[in-house]
Amino acid sequence: MPTPQSLLRRFVRLAPLVVLATAACSKPAAEEAAPEPPVQVAADQVAMVDSLEVESGPALSGTLTAERTAQVRSQMSGTVLALYVKEGQAVSAGQAIALIDTTVAAEQARSARSALRSAQVQAQLATRNAERAATLLKAGAIADRDEEGARAQAQSAAAAVADATSRLASAEKLLRDGTVRAPFAGVISELPVSTGDVVQGGAGGATLLATVVDPTELTLEASVPAEHLGAIKRGAQVEFTLNGMSTKVVTGTVARINPTVDATTRQVRIYIVVPNRNQALASGLFAEGRVTVEATRALAVPISALDPRATTPSVKRLKGGKVELVPVTVGLRDALRERVVVTGVARGDTVLLGGAIGTPTGSSVRITRADG
Repeated sequence: MPTPQSLLRRFVRLAPLVVLATAACSKPAAEEAAPEPPVQVAADQVAMVDSLEVESGPALSGTLTAERTAQVRSQMSGTVLALYVKEGQAVSAGQAIALIDTTVAAEQARSARSALRSAQVQAQLATRNAERAATLLKAGAIADRDEEGARAQAQSAAAAVADATSRLASAEKLLRDGTVRAPFAGVISELPVSTGDVVQGGAGGATLLATVVDPTELTLEASVPAEHLGAIKRGAQVEFTLNGMSTKVVTGTVARINPTVDATTRQVRIYIVVPNRNQALASGLFAEGRVTVEATRALAVPISALDPRATTPSVKRLKGGKVELVPVTVGLRDALRERVVVTGVARGDTVLLGGAIGTPTGSSVRITRADG
């Protein structure tokens, strides 16, 4: 049977082991008590609730075209002697674009002038003869038929003068047409000929020399679903974005509405005038947008603040640096600007966006800026 002295010695030997075991057991507990580090959220994954313009209406898509476009064709046949412009160059109304060889036209003009002078001389002689015949007829010196013949010759000579005058005018116009000019102020968008090319004139198969467009006013030819036709009026505002310029919202005005519906697509064509005085837009760009039929100013958040997987609308709000789930009521949705009206939050609240809305409720969050 152990004596009290032996028990005491055994306790003294075991005491350090008990202390070590106790320390080992308490160490994980201390570590578990350490706070979790905050979740890092990029600045572009948060937004502030604010009062914003929110608009809605039927979607549309189409292509921008120049309101005024002219295909400048040769009015005479000949060789291109000179080109005074290049593609992309701005031109003023009446500015020379090209020069066609006018050698033949110049010869025709000289011949026409000569023919006119001859016709004028013949007309003067015929007029004097007719006047003399009229005097002789009154004196009874000639018969009626002689006077009538002289008068007919004078009339024929006058007609010949008119014909020669017309021929000269045509020849001189053809001569002027040798210098091809811009019909209005704009930009050369196409120049398919080169110096030395032989071009054909006339109304039938005249050669295209240049295409001039006026870029200061564009037209968006777009289609909208027929069921929205009643909500679209002339003068309605249209907002859209363009391929390659997705961040820029462009505005225009409905100018014309096609009165017929496409039987296959059930779409209606509308024509939107788009001012382009600074020429920042280009013809041919594809556009997507909407006709504004409803607009309001209200508290709104980016659409990406709403969790598409949630059964009821809600946002993740930061309050005191922690995430909380806030139910909201959704109102008007602006698909073009990607914002939506909500109630249930206050102006100035910070909400999480996109992938950040997966941050668990109650988590601490630290917003990181691009500059660190």
